[in-house]
Amino acid sequence: MASEALRLHSFKLDRTQVRRWAIQNNHAHATAPKRPQAPVCRWQRSQIGELWQLDASPHPWFPDSPIHFPMLNMLDDCSRLFVGSKLYERELLLSYFDFLPAAFLDHGRPLQLYVDYHSLFFTKTPDALTQLGWALKFYDISLLYAPTPQAKGKIEREHQFWQKRLPPYFASEKITELPEANTHITALRLHRNAHEVHRELRRTPQRAWDLARKEKRSVLRPAPRCPWWPYVWSVRTSLKVGSDGRVPIGIQRLRLEHPQGSTVILCLHPSGHHSVLAAPPNKNLKPLLLVTNRLK
Repeated sequence: MASEALRLHSFKLDRTQVRRWAIQNNHAHATAPKRPQAPVCRWQRSQIGELWQLDASPHPWFPDSPIHFPMLNMLDDCSRLFVGSKLYERELLLSYFDFLPAAFLDHGRPLQLYVDYHSLFFTKTPDALTQLGWALKFYDISLLYAPTPQAKGKIEREHQFWQKRLPPYFASEKITELPEANTHITALRLHRNAHEVHRELRRTPQRAWDLARKEKRSVLRPAPRCPWWPYVWSVRTSLKVGSDGRVPIGIQRLRLEHPQGSTVILCLHPSGHHSVLAAPPNKNLKPLLLVTNRLK
């Protein structure tokens, strides 16, 4: 309530004042038991872009809906700036291919992403990469694996922020669809970054981010102007051109100006459209697009 008063009306309320009112009017949640203080403080990176924590949180976000939609969250370990928060129907590779490049375009490329051992990130084959891991490596971003959920305490606490904030907010605003919900989430994320003081940093995440930039404590790199960009962030499969000069795309077979029996690359993009490339992404070559069904 204090956050919404500040966001919507630029009216600053003390949180203890709001809680006192809620208790007096029987609207307060039960007080959570106090947790013992950790014997040591968790480490924190000194430069923005050095490490971004990434995780998914399934939860029943909408009123009267039992569906646990996953929310992808990512924050900068140094400044605690939310660099991305978005709801998806399912936690799929395409969800990450939609989520990650948007964050990189908005904020730049970090050095590492801190993740768990989900099969989208980790393969048991030594030195092998998942398709997501390969896409990140193509743009010089590596993965760091958290040994336990507790090791990702920063992002886990931010899940709690959203789980407490969004269900009553969506009920109040009568929001029941993902696209509209994500528009509101973006506004809430930007407000939190700019106006809500982080209890450990004692400043807002945006101020911590800006201060790190001013002090040249940044290892962020801009998103490259790379012709492969839309194809790296797509689900790719190899296809052989048939004897009729066609390849299957969904329920159709499209003709290509390409030798029969040759191998081509089918790209499924987060938007749902397809592209066919003559060869997989290669930094030393330019993409040769054979056909696409993307609407211009």
